[in-house]
Amino acid sequence: MRAILLAGGLSLFLTLIGTRFAIAFLARRGYGQLIREDGPTTHHEKRGTPTMGGLVIVLGTVISYFGAKLLTGRPPTASALLLLFLFVGLGAVGFVDDYIKISRNRNLGLRSYAKIIGQTSVALVFGWLSLSPMLADSRGQTPASHAVSFIRDSGSLVLATPLALAFIWLLITGASNAVNLTDGLDGLAAGACVMVFGAYTLVNIWQNNQWCGRSPGPKCYEVRDPLDLAVVAAAITAACFGFLWWNASPAKIFMGDTGSLALGGALAGMAILTRTEFLLALLGGLFVVQALSVILQVGFFKATKGKRLFRMAPLHHHFELLGWAEITVVIRFWLICGILVALGLGVFYAEWVVGS
Repeated sequence: MRAILLAGGLSLFLTLIGTRFAIAFLARRGYGQLIREDGPTTHHEKRGTPTMGGLVIVLGTVISYFGAKLLTGRPPTASALLLLFLFVGLGAVGFVDDYIKISRNRNLGLRSYAKIIGQTSVALVFGWLSLSPMLADSRGQTPASHAVSFIRDSGSLVLATPLALAFIWLLITGASNAVNLTDGLDGLAAGACVMVFGAYTLVNIWQNNQWCGRSPGPKCYEVRDPLDLAVVAAAITAACFGFLWWNASPAKIFMGDTGSLALGGALAGMAILTRTEFLLALLGGLFVVQALSVILQVGFFKATKGKRLFRMAPLHHHFELLGWAEITVVIRFWLICGILVALGLGVFYAEWVVGS
């Protein structure tokens, strides 16, 4: 528990202070956000706001995790290192995307196929290592499982390795793009990530208390390194919280694809490593709805030869164009996210009470 508190506290401090310096540095370099011309006109005044602030979230999390490990004298675990690899790897893909936008002064960064190649490369390396017997612990547990699970590794749906890798890829690319789509209003994605990663901190602590490696029994959780995953989750939660101080409306800095792709990938990685892949759809329900709004908009547009289901996708822009103030959309979406997170935690706990 000391490591969780240390990682969270250090991460909060680093991002609160670090983001302030990042704003000044990025502004001096002219690394400002470019705005879509077809979006809400109220967003045009945001042009030039420093972006790539996700670097602070990523660096703050990594430094805080290893700082907590150093201060507590405990070595890093395979699960935590894999999650950080996924977090940093997708952050690097997002950084390249952001840098191309800024350096070439255009709203388009990486081509879609190039971004998918980057996400796929990182996701498949993560998947292969997390399923590899080389990283199994003394009980034979690998960081990830071949089973697809809701709350625990029930083993009812077990996939062959190629299918398991495909599922891991789908979850990671889907989640990273969903958070990326949500990051369109001041503080929306950062605030939602605080709640979802905070929920995963609690899930990991609970799994550690009821871990099969410590207390074998019919209700124990067959996972690997739950306490260390809680350290990473706490660090990311605090990093998003510290960043939100500067990202809340009116935002002084944006996280960019550097932050959104990293955070979305980390969410998927957390679900995979905690054997809660389908529970993520509830805990991260806001991100699911945002991604679905884009899919439905594109599908409806093609099926009806030019008609639109929403005024604009993702969904938050639809409500802006209906006349809602940006801060109103953000707060109401936060409330929806909080309800879904509470519901997800309730389902997680109720399953343990009732028994599997």
